[in-house]
Amino acid sequence: MGIGEMTARAVFLDRDGVINANVYNPETGKYESPHRPEDFRLTDGALPAVARLRDAGFQLFLVSNQPSYAKGKTPLAQIEATHARLIEALDQAGVSFSAFYYCYHHPQGVVAGYSGPCPCRKPSPFFLLKARDEFALGLAESWMIGDRASDIECGRAAGVRTIRVAADHPARRSPNETAADFEAQDLTQATEIVLRHRRA
Repeated sequence: MGIGEMTARAVFLDRDGVINANVYNPETGKYESPHRPEDFRLTDGALPAVARLRDAGFQLFLVSNQPSYAKGKTPLAQIEATHARLIEALDQAGVSFSAFYYCYHHPQGVVAGYSGPCPCRKPSPFFLLKARDEFALGLAESWMIGDRASDIECGRAAGVRTIRVAADHPARRSPNETAADFEAQDLTQATEIVLRHRRA
């Protein structure tokens, strides 16, 4: 399929802090991804928001860095069980994603096979380009929604429009962070931005 035929539109979504809430880890003093399925909690309005994006004709993709196993913080089975909670919630809402892309690596990891440099960890656009090629996506008409600078850098590198949602926990931004095309309070507001510009 030629580049000119790539017309499908997509929304790439970060997970933690966008679809589900981050969880405070007392061991590190930081807000992180949920390490157990029982800690998984959807953000307010997340399911209706993704349903609206799907109904508007966007293919949905999840792109998430999940380094906790590489860092020795939680078993991989717990990360997989947490993902299963997300799938369960999406299924109950009748929302389907085209693909889920997880990077389990970390440059300073301690688990063999998951530590050191990798091609897929955001801000690398690896998964967005992979989705482009596998699903014939037009990235210029697609979006990346995330809550961290790495999400915005990832989207910029892939050539999609970007929306940064406000962090769901106290967070200080670096003054030299890459600016997103748009800012939103949450996924609901980000969805409004996407749909408004799609109509335009």
